[in-house]
Amino acid sequence: MRIINKFSSILLFIILFPLLSCAPKEAIKHQPPTPKIALVLGAGASKGFAHIGVLKVLESNQIPINMIVGTSAGSFVGSLYAYGYNAFQLQKMALSIEKKDLIDLTIPDNGFIKGELLENYINSMIMNIPFEKLKIPFYAVATNIENGKEIIFGSGNVGMAVRASCAVPGIFRPVTISGKTYIDGGVISPVPVSAAKRMGANIVIAVDISGQISNPKPENTIETILNAINIMYAEISEKQIKDADIVIKPKVESISSTDFSKRHEAILEGEKAALEALPKIKALFQSLNINKI
Repeated sequence: MRIINKFSSILLFIILFPLLSCAPKEAIKHQPPTPKIALVLGAGASKGFAHIGVLKVLESNQIPINMIVGTSAGSFVGSLYAYGYNAFQLQKMALSIEKKDLIDLTIPDNGFIKGELLENYINSMIMNIPFEKLKIPFYAVATNIENGKEIIFGSGNVGMAVRASCAVPGIFRPVTISGKTYIDGGVISPVPVSAAKRMGANIVIAVDISGQISNPKPENTIETILNAINIMYAEISEKQIKDADIVIKPKVESISSTDFSKRHEAILEGEKAALEALPKIKALFQSLNINKI
């Protein structure tokens, strides 16, 4: 009798188990991924002063930035902001800096500019700290001239990485780091959206300063090279910014890449473009329930 009862219990379990397994279950709550917001600052030489105007608007509106990724001029501005200078301090620095502080002309030998002054300027302004000690995670994008691959610097000497990222071919001498040679990141990635995503960003605000092509007639070899580079930047940028969540495009096409005299104009254009994009940024953040800092 005991054996029969035990058998009956097992049989009842076998019959009821499929029904029990089909019973409604409490919905599993999937937490959305923690927002990791990247500010991507593009290449463009003197047009890069526009990045400061963008930062002024984002900062004053308390838009959170979890990482900064920069190419060329974007890496220059980005490294200083990541260190801890606020946007208004950067503006003051920008309006006082002179070409002689950054440009060390040399006898043309794979470049007119050595780049040592630029490297030293960055390192001195950030107290020679490495990437790992910056207040905001920062990545500088350069191009490996030997294999044409994008390289993302995120550790070690910041000034050296920025110098490599800014090494416009034909203008700056290539930079050798750990036995490998690097040039301007803009050659392959003028607006490094994909680099930001590779570093873990799931929201990207990209600043494209390539603008529409409106280059003045070049007066010398350097201007000819930079005008050609600008054309390349603009073509590649159009493909890269498609993957960004927000694109800010300052109207700096009338500013020459070598013209330091229009830095204030570039900053103002950065502010205007950022203000125009602000409603979209706020709407995106609201939809994702991202709070301001």
